[in-house]
Amino acid sequence: MPDIGVPWPDLQQPDAGKPIAQAPDTGIADAASERRYTVEITGLDAGTEEAIRPQFDQLSTLEQRRKEAANAAQIDRRAREDADLLVELLRSRGYYDAAVEANVAAAPAAGGDVRVALVAEPGPLYRFAGVALPGIEQAGTDAERLRSAFAIRPNDPVDAEKVNQAQQALQVALGRSGYAFADLGKLDIEVDHTAHTASLILPVNPNGERQFGRILVEGRPLFSARHIQAIARFHPGDAYRADQIEDLRRALVATGLVSAVTLRTVEGKAPKTVDVLVSLERAPMRTIAGEAGYGTGEGIRLEASWQHRNLISPEGAVTIRGVLGTQEQSLSAILRMNDFRRRDQVLNAQVAASNIDRPAYAARTFQMAASLERQSNIIWQKKWTWSVGGELVATDERDIDLKTDTTRTRTFLIMAAPATLAYDGSNDLLDPTSGYRLSARFSPELSLQNVVFGYSRLQIDASFYQPLGARVTIAGRARLGTIFGASRDQIAPSRRFYAGGGGSVRGFGYQELGPKDPVFHDPIGGRGLAEFAIEARVRFGNWGIVPFLDAGNISTTPFPKFDALRFGTGLGVRYHTRFGPIRVDVGTPLARQAGESRIAVYVSLGQAF
Repeated sequence: MPDIGVPWPDLQQPDAGKPIAQAPDTGIADAASERRYTVEITGLDAGTEEAIRPQFDQLSTLEQRRKEAANAAQIDRRAREDADLLVELLRSRGYYDAAVEANVAAAPAAGGDVRVALVAEPGPLYRFAGVALPGIEQAGTDAERLRSAFAIRPNDPVDAEKVNQAQQALQVALGRSGYAFADLGKLDIEVDHTAHTASLILPVNPNGERQFGRILVEGRPLFSARHIQAIARFHPGDAYRADQIEDLRRALVATGLVSAVTLRTVEGKAPKTVDVLVSLERAPMRTIAGEAGYGTGEGIRLEASWQHRNLISPEGAVTIRGVLGTQEQSLSAILRMNDFRRRDQVLNAQVAASNIDRPAYAARTFQMAASLERQSNIIWQKKWTWSVGGELVATDERDIDLKTDTTRTRTFLIMAAPATLAYDGSNDLLDPTSGYRLSARFSPELSLQNVVFGYSRLQIDASFYQPLGARVTIAGRARLGTIFGASRDQIAPSRRFYAGGGGSVRGFGYQELGPKDPVFHDPIGGRGLAEFAIEARVRFGNWGIVPFLDAGNISTTPFPKFDALRFGTGLGVRYHTRFGPIRVDVGTPLARQAGESRIAVYVSLGQAF
């Protein structure tokens, strides 16, 4: 007899008699021959059959072995088992007088499938005449709210699944209300077969409200109790809440450093407190990764990295990364300390050496940078994020001297203090379909190139996502930037604004937009930036197409100009994975000018914005 999970095996009263499944009535003439069969259930209303059918199909012997031919005796045995199963399923839904007859008959045509019909007579639906939770009044002012969490009321059907769900909901509600050691007694169901009713009694012992006490680490510690306390959203003395325990479990898993987390609550050392025992199993710490990309104007870009995610404990990930590309070669060492001193706070440090050779400029650069930030992650997408930091840059850069129309190389020493503030009101971090985002980045900088001078960079980004039905999302983006305090020629070429490319204005090559030098017609960058984009994201299962229109311009003055915008348009293809969409965009400039690419192709991971 299959175990169908009926929670009250002793519901049948002595005077009730036991509903039985009738033996199959077989009409198969050749009992030894093996035949295939069909199965149907009759006698139930549509709602009852719809509720029962998924569980029946999962547990049914007839359904599980339907593709196997069987002889008459085998089919008869399976039919009897399934008739008993259907009786138990009906009882679990409140039909305690249910009976089921199994009819097995050969098809009219010789050699056709055998027809198995389970004919049900559910009888009357039993309902609760009374629902009692003795002891819940000990919760005081919380009692009524806790009673509401147990969603079984008088006159509700005697449905085993719903009663189980109500018990679980009550246990969760007790935990969230501070009753760490609340106890639910044995569920008692008394059935009256004469009145077709039942009475439910579930004793509840809240066992007193508790407060959080200490965090204790069991076994081989990966993190100290102090660091786990920094990750937790609760502090000693806070009212106990079970959902805060679950939040801590998810946060520990999100570190990527543990393969399993066990959290246990025990009586605390102090009166009326709950101590939390934490046991962690270590996950593999090292990762080797690679990435490849291509963009018209940017060429090929290959990246490889090695990472140890806990080289500097706690949560100090060290990454060695190298880039080999058509226009960029670099080597960097990066430290990222998650949950630095407090939850969701990240300390970053980086040392990097790079050689960049682009049409706009060539630069050999050594950089040291550090920042403190609050960032979103895939598990907890945050509304507000921020970062503050510092940079020290030494760079030799080659560009065009517009006064003499000759190539020059200059050395810059730059100190910067960038800061960002962002708001994310979208519904998804990687592939949003509704909401909007806003961010601002401000970086005051000091530059030494013969003399010391200062300037500031400000960039504002905004995007929106508007669904049009289940398959279509309209997405738009705007970016404005300004550099003030110094002339364009004073500013290192790598610190100026440029436009064009897969993350900027599609249809144009990388950094192709904006003013150009009169000799080689290469971009010279500027102090004012304006970019806009709009696209329709149309999805078909895991695939999607994205027609887009982008616009942008670079000005040598500090303020963006909108009277000379250049436009690019095209079509993209998306393949959606659980890590985000893989993007291929093909664009072309409108009103193309001499020297500009006819077609630009961009391949990357993630949406364009």
